[in-house]
Amino acid sequence: MFTLKEIIKATGGKLLRGSLSDEQIGISTDSRRIKPQDAFLALRGDNYDGHNFIPAALKSGAVCVIVEKVPGLKIAKGIAVVRVKNTSLALGDLARFKRNNFRKPVIAVTGSNGKTTVKDMIAWVLSSCGRVLKNEGTKNNQVGLPQALIQLKEENDFAVVEIGTNHFGEVDYLAAIARPNIGVLTNIGPSHLEFLNNLSGVLKEKSSLLNSLDDPAIALLNGDDKYLRCLINRGKKNPHIFSYGVKEKNDFVASGIKLEDGKVKFKLNRKFDFTLLTLGACNVYNALAAIAVGRILGLGHNEIASRLSDFDFPGGRLKLVEVKGLKFIDDTYNSNPLSLNNALLALDTAKCKGKKILIMGDMLELGKQKELLHRQVAGSITNICDVLVSVGNLAALTARAAKARGFKSKNIFCCASAAQARDLLFNKISPEAKDIILVKGSRSMKMEEVFKV
Repeated sequence: MFTLKEIIKATGGKLLRGSLSDEQIGISTDSRRIKPQDAFLALRGDNYDGHNFIPAALKSGAVCVIVEKVPGLKIAKGIAVVRVKNTSLALGDLARFKRNNFRKPVIAVTGSNGKTTVKDMIAWVLSSCGRVLKNEGTKNNQVGLPQALIQLKEENDFAVVEIGTNHFGEVDYLAAIARPNIGVLTNIGPSHLEFLNNLSGVLKEKSSLLNSLDDPAIALLNGDDKYLRCLINRGKKNPHIFSYGVKEKNDFVASGIKLEDGKVKFKLNRKFDFTLLTLGACNVYNALAAIAVGRILGLGHNEIASRLSDFDFPGGRLKLVEVKGLKFIDDTYNSNPLSLNNALLALDTAKCKGKKILIMGDMLELGKQKELLHRQVAGSITNICDVLVSVGNLAALTARAAKARGFKSKNIFCCASAAQARDLLFNKISPEAKDIILVKGSRSMKMEEVFKV
């Protein structure tokens, strides 16, 4: 909540009409979700203009509009109008204002894979001892993160935010708003290469999170990642850099990793037992990040272990689901070579008396390396899967590469869409209850359509 005076102070906006009362008002960017006493912030994007929805916002009870251009419509007396240069930047300014007045720990997470899971794990662990604000789902961009932070209240004890990017400068911009006290870097992998060019570009963009750390400025890095290890080595004289992983040189080390009946078990620093309800051993790294944050903020090992044993992993991320009596591994949220490899490892270790089937959609935003990266994953698929169903033109390259590696052509199927793959799966391949099916692809491939039967 903000006063009108605070809105103007935060954004540098100009009050065109209305009075500077001390009445608290909320901020909404969605005219469909306006509450009485809200201000409507008219965002503009490539395919929309929030200024067109001002009438709807006013009809729903908005008492203020924050705009770039003066609306060419009649506005009832008593409605405040604030003009700013850029409404998207104004949203960030409002979030920055809230953050600057928040005196409790803020934790930010970025990386190529695992961001949402780590963010949710940390929030789940910390919620055992306080009220946690987090950005919901994957709302981690220049709109989603500020939308979360403007909700900060005095009664919150922690804020845990996820920072996403696909262009240079986005992490730096969002981190400067969030000013995290603890920054977590999960890994560096081939994601968003279309704009970040290569892995060095990904490292440069992701590691810019560390430039905006606020006191005590603690960095938690995956020490098994060779790119992040370079950061650790360069900063080894800094006592505020901590690492986690399965290698002994890390500060938080997982060992004795076992997969048993849909659970992953491991020991932390050879002393403390942890159990996760997941098929993916890759989630040990995510858990280590959450454990490290919990320990730094004073939680005990047993308390953290108890919370993580009940953690419900986000949808579309290595979730075991049943559809029409068949077992699926739902990893449909997104895909890149690193996350696909993790999913294949989960499929490889899953208990299965029948066939292991992969329904693979295109991996997008891989830039000039997209064709090479799709061909390269064929080796792992050939060694693990019995049936391959490709969805999209790029995944078809994987199918052809798998065939060249000896994958039986009668067990390879190529589809144009997830819906077509679904029909082929149920009507032609006809899997049995003893089989297990992994579904994986980039977000825009809509791989969840496979489950809509």
